Amino acid sequence: MKKQKRICSAAVVLVILAAMLFSLSGCGKKSVGEGETMTYAWPLGTSSPEDTVTQIYAERFAEEVERLSDGKMRIQVYPNSIVGGDRELLESCKDGDIPFVVQNTAPQVTFLPDIAVFDMPCLFDSIDGVREHIDNEDFMKQVQEVYKKGGYELLGYADQGFRVMTTNRAVHTVEDFKGQKIRTMENPYHLRFWKALGANPTPMTFSEVYIGLQQGTIDAQENPYEVIVSNRLYEQQKYVIETNHLPHLISLIVSSEFMDGLTENQQKIIREAAQTAKEEAREQSDQRIASRIATIEESGTQIIRLDQENMSVIRQKSLPVYDEIEKNVSPELIEAYCGKELEEIRAAAP
Repeated sequence: MKKQKRICSAAVVLVILAAMLFSLSGCGKKSVGEGETMTYAWPLGTSSPEDTVTQIYAERFAEEVERLSDGKMRIQVYPNSIVGGDRELLESCKDGDIPFVVQNTAPQVTFLPDIAVFDMPCLFDSIDGVREHIDNEDFMKQVQEVYKKGGYELLGYADQGFRVMTTNRAVHTVEDFKGQKIRTMENPYHLRFWKALGANPTPMTFSEVYIGLQQGTIDAQENPYEVIVSNRLYEQQKYVIETNHLPHLISLIVSSEFMDGLTENQQKIIREAAQTAKEEAREQSDQRIASRIATIEESGTQIIRLDQENMSVIRQKSLPVYDEIEKNVSPELIEAYCGKELEEIRAAAP
């Protein structure tokens, strides 16, 4: 662990040096004398490839910050875990070494247990329903407080739609999940969900998923459509099952320590830019999902959409997962996020 942290710190130093060179070469002096312009170049890290909504979100944010500041504030985006994986990015962001991070919420649960609220499976029928709940003023106020206590400021959530399952065994009923060896992230609530359906969840490094499917080490995996297509996972799978079990939310966060050191006007620019970037990233997500679905269907991989009866059964089997999350997440946060959806699922329980 100490060795990993040293490597990460070295990477952070290189990024900061690159950012400084970018600032000096791109915009002249960094002094604050009369008539001179002060220019900033701050790093933003992601663990995602370039051709993703995550990258679109990050780049649009950087562009808007530069535009609103008339070129006086600049952000350099570093994708593909260049400056660290998800854990390293969170640690570096909290310390203020890498002020901005764009990433999926799932890895944040280790640092911010209340973020497990997003791991409550199958609550919503549409991604618009998810967006409506997370944009709610009461919920946003509460979840921003969670990040603040952890040393971050949440600037917004975009998404890549829902996570879905790909497999070589057709799934038409809940019984069809039984025994399927499915790759998941190392998240205890994700593991509990798939076990509740009778599947055999297996945590695995994402870089090993394609070959795992190819060699039959795993039968299935779950990810948003964007990831399934960008990594060509559908080439090794006969079916996509629209489980829509979790929203794949993408957070834009900034170090609280870093943000507190900015002027009021700089903070205003960053928050305004984040809002614009979020809206455009969501629009891009919707367009790209439709395109990704078309790519999968053209390849011959079949998409199976589960009916409401089976989705209802899945929700009932998810009750123990809801119970476990409720033990570890603020009741007020759960109420603000889940609203009547969770009440209706519980009411339908036999």
